Amino acid sequence: MTVTVDTTKPAAGMTVLSALPLSVRLALRELRGGLRGFYVLIACIALGVAAIGGVGSVARAITAGLQQDGQAILGGDLSFSFVHQPFTLQQTRYLETLGKVSEIATLRAMARVPDANRQSLAEVKAVDSAYPLFGTLDLEGAEAGLLFQKVDDIWPVVVERELLARLGLNVGDTVSLGQSTLKIAATINREPDRLGGNVGFGPRLLLAQKALDETGLIQPGSLIRYHARVRFAEALSDEALKARIEAANKAFPDAGWRIRSRVNAAPGLQANIRRFSQFLTLVGLTALIVGGVGIANAVRAFLEQKQPVIATMKSVGATGGLVVRVYLIQILILSTLGVALGLVIGALVPLFAQTALEGVLPVSEMGIYPSTLIVAALFGYLTALVFALWPLGRAHDVPVSALFRDLVAPLPIRPRLPYLIALVAALLLLTLSAIGLADDKRIAVIFTGGIIAAFIMLRLVAWLIMRVAARVPRPRRMELRLAVASLYKPGALTPSVILSLGLGLSLLVALSLLDANLRRQLSSSLPDEAPSFFFVDIQSHEIESFTALVEKTVPNVSLERVPMLRGRLTSLKGIPARDFDAPPEAAWVLRGDRGITYSAELPESSSLVEGSWWLEDYSGEPLVSFDHELAAELGLTIGDRIEVNVLGRTIGARIGNLRRVDWESMGINFVMVFSPNTFAGAPHAFLATASWPDAEEADEFRLLQAVTNALPTVTSVRVKDALQTVNDLVGKLAVAVRAAASVALIASVLVLGGALAAGHQARVREAVVLKVLGATRRRLLGAYLVEYALLGAVTALFALLAGGIAAWFVISDIMGFDFVFDPTTALSVAVIALGLTVSLGLTGTWRSLGQRPAAILRNL
Repeated sequence: MTVTVDTTKPAAGMTVLSALPLSVRLALRELRGGLRGFYVLIACIALGVAAIGGVGSVARAITAGLQQDGQAILGGDLSFSFVHQPFTLQQTRYLETLGKVSEIATLRAMARVPDANRQSLAEVKAVDSAYPLFGTLDLEGAEAGLLFQKVDDIWPVVVERELLARLGLNVGDTVSLGQSTLKIAATINREPDRLGGNVGFGPRLLLAQKALDETGLIQPGSLIRYHARVRFAEALSDEALKARIEAANKAFPDAGWRIRSRVNAAPGLQANIRRFSQFLTLVGLTALIVGGVGIANAVRAFLEQKQPVIATMKSVGATGGLVVRVYLIQILILSTLGVALGLVIGALVPLFAQTALEGVLPVSEMGIYPSTLIVAALFGYLTALVFALWPLGRAHDVPVSALFRDLVAPLPIRPRLPYLIALVAALLLLTLSAIGLADDKRIAVIFTGGIIAAFIMLRLVAWLIMRVAARVPRPRRMELRLAVASLYKPGALTPSVILSLGLGLSLLVALSLLDANLRRQLSSSLPDEAPSFFFVDIQSHEIESFTALVEKTVPNVSLERVPMLRGRLTSLKGIPARDFDAPPEAAWVLRGDRGITYSAELPESSSLVEGSWWLEDYSGEPLVSFDHELAAELGLTIGDRIEVNVLGRTIGARIGNLRRVDWESMGINFVMVFSPNTFAGAPHAFLATASWPDAEEADEFRLLQAVTNALPTVTSVRVKDALQTVNDLVGKLAVAVRAAASVALIASVLVLGGALAAGHQARVREAVVLKVLGATRRRLLGAYLVEYALLGAVTALFALLAGGIAAWFVISDIMGFDFVFDPTTALSVAVIALGLTVSLGLTGTWRSLGQRPAAILRNL
């Protein structure tokens, strides 16, 4: 009698589970036993996905905040700006036809307390009664309108609290600015357009335009930036804003102004956020790759535990394909748990970031960004697939008899070609996704290539350690003999430990060395070579008295002074600068204003590379000397013409020579140096540097006081203070970078813990057998201690080499600095590696040594 069962639909009484395909049913039934052995897999995937999703969501929220608050950050729908020159009456009237206009001026100047001989560099901002067009100027205990009303013939000002702290003043006290005495009326809680300006080296001092006019700081050639913001009566689209910009340029083709719209209110900040988020995303991807080792270890250990089940399935007719499908489904289900957990954490990260960034960056209301989370989930699934395919594919062809002895005598079986193709395809898709979704493809390629190279090298290092350990002479001491044998025996922890910690520690070394070298460049080597002061806005009629004052105050001073103007490159080789195809590393020259000068002689910090310098009395066609590296990147050669807009005039010049500039000297250096006849009759100020050997801080402050009191309109910038400001910024970034690197390190620790847990049963059996043969607990503990110490030392050595090479490449090749290896970093990494491997290893080993022999021996 033949019974036929229709499997296309469930029979009466069948459960939903029995209606599923056999491989799904078997996978779900096996998962009933719990998730033991897979916690590391889930945690690794969750950690990487959370890092990528969280970083991406925060970056998206900040970018959305910049776009949403673009008007407040910029100060208007459109912003027009000049350097040196104010807006003409015709230009102002034209802007007033567009909408409501607010004009402001910004500059750096010295705020002083003459009676107490205290002074501080301040970022001065002069506003009109229409300010701000968008947002609110939030003052402590006052309204913005107080700025425009004199009280007892003294103009009021509002300042940031930091300026009060620097000068030792309180609200209600007076402060000197230029030739005026001003009264501090309030402190600034929030300035709506602060992010739209340049990096500040001093606290804000805000006053009325008329108050600035009376300070005497506005002189011909003074480094003052004039801005006019426009607010349109109606809401305009981005395309309409572009049309208004084009119309303004057409109406004033030679104005030379810089125009920004609310769309790019803070272009530098947006670019830096994109770069930083990309870097953190790549670090998160590194954490996933590190976690991938844990995935591979977990899958391999799980399949080893399931050997009797797989053997039984194959003995009753199950095919290798069915076995792979069953456990692949389980891996995907567990990966989904990890991805889901990571997505939940990643979606919650912006909520915490909103609180941390409130008042610092314009973060919009945090939400869930599906596209960012989908990318994170994609990386999670691809990583799980890449690292699970090899052990799964290997299980396809392992014979039943070998499954029972695979732990002690593994066969050199490789997965079949279809599995290898799937593995390569998944790896290729993961790599292309990391590169294709990055903003800077070059950095992504270098980063991804470095990770792949490091992974391959770690496998090679583990193989070499096992080969060398197998061939070294057998030590006499039992502890050493056991430790060396444990490095290469079947099921050795060597590959797992080296892979687990290698990538995370290498990343930590690279980032720590980058931070140390950047700090050294900013705070150690540069001040020894750099001048002590920069003096800005020295008027032509003041230059001689300034020189005499400085030389009298500091007799051994080395004083350098040069004329300085500001100008924008508007054309190169007849091509408008906005249309010029400049490479990313040189595009900064075409953005905004550049400091320019003229000189009859070759500057001291420069050397000619090509061409000849003009004669001292040269009076022919205007010539310009260009930095040779930038000229090469821009495709400029001797004879090419450039145009710059200076003081509203477009001036053309021919490149007469190319020179090498010593930018690291921190002296007075310029990309462009013109022949003296180029700017004949143009009003300008002077820039000066003062330096002297073995300068004491007391001498520096004595000079600062002398110049500030005698020449109050001259701005003094102490180089050490400026470097400290930059150093503080680098320090804040370093904290964020190290926090990101710690994600990869945490993943490494998880993987290491998982690898040790996976080998726990083998350690128990080994310890029991050795104890039966006479080994004491002390000797076994000593052997394991030596084994873990050797593994930690080798991992630390590799991390130092790989991380050092990566840091050297970035510092010397990309940044152009001299690389110095930091021994403190090396020692720290060695201690971390040894501490993690020894502590985690001995923790698991101690439990192994405490097992009772009888129960273990009965199951051998």
